Amino acid sequence: MRAARAIRARIDPASPVAGIILGSGLGGLASRIAHPITLGFAQVPGFPSATIAGHAGALISGVLAGAPVLALAGRFHMYEGHSAMLAGFPVRVLHALGVRTLLVSNAAGGIRRTLRAGDLMLIRDHLNLMFRNPLIGAQETGDFRFPDMSEPYDKELGDQVRTHAGALGISLQEGVYAGLPGPSYETPAEIRMLAAFGADAVGMSTVPEVVVARALGIRVVGISCITNLAAGMSSQPLSHVDVLGTTKTVAAQFEALVERFVGALPDPRTADGLREGFGSALQSDAG
Repeated sequence: MRAARAIRARIDPASPVAGIILGSGLGGLASRIAHPITLGFAQVPGFPSATIAGHAGALISGVLAGAPVLALAGRFHMYEGHSAMLAGFPVRVLHALGVRTLLVSNAAGGIRRTLRAGDLMLIRDHLNLMFRNPLIGAQETGDFRFPDMSEPYDKELGDQVRTHAGALGISLQEGVYAGLPGPSYETPAEIRMLAAFGADAVGMSTVPEVVVARALGIRVVGISCITNLAAGMSSQPLSHVDVLGTTKTVAAQFEALVERFVGALPDPRTADGLREGFGSALQSDAG
């Protein structure tokens, strides 16, 4: 894959413990990555530039909580005119670079009445209402043609995130995420429909990435930042500016939770999962 080869030529070759996709306003986690090597999306073959506020549009390779990671500060949305296949393409690149555990995050509107702006919600399942599937077309090398989606979000990894949240004193909600194509926000009638379908939160991303990840056998854990109450749940008009404002208020909790989760993952390069000395070795190499 040309994109993976171009990235591999620029980054440390260590196998990443995890890949991380950072949603709207959640890119501040990138500042916690030590020894970063940053490539703008324009430097990666096949990646268009990011166009949405709150998305830096960069791939970062480095060390988070002593673990090698690859992070995407931004993503590609179907509402930008991209295909579902392109929306899921970065996950193929991460897989080619050795990622076997993926953490996806997003900003979402709360549908369930117990959710409040500023909550973090562990995604346990999703509804693909984007009316597109990134696997349509010729079968890609390495894909399961008919991937099992009975557990799109890995239960064991999700339980680990919940345990870490408890240790940090973070109140973590959980629920079902509905993915719609956007870019318009939903109408109150559409929100009532989504609630009847079993959705707890709604957004405009994530689903194509998770579908591709499961086709490749990647384990996935997802976290939504509930940035607002969905249409009809509040008298306030919906605004992307307000979405970004809410993510700022919970950024520290989100970043601490992801950092703790990544730091507890086993190192895929070793049989015993130990990572001792990785950070110092990388630092001396970077010289």
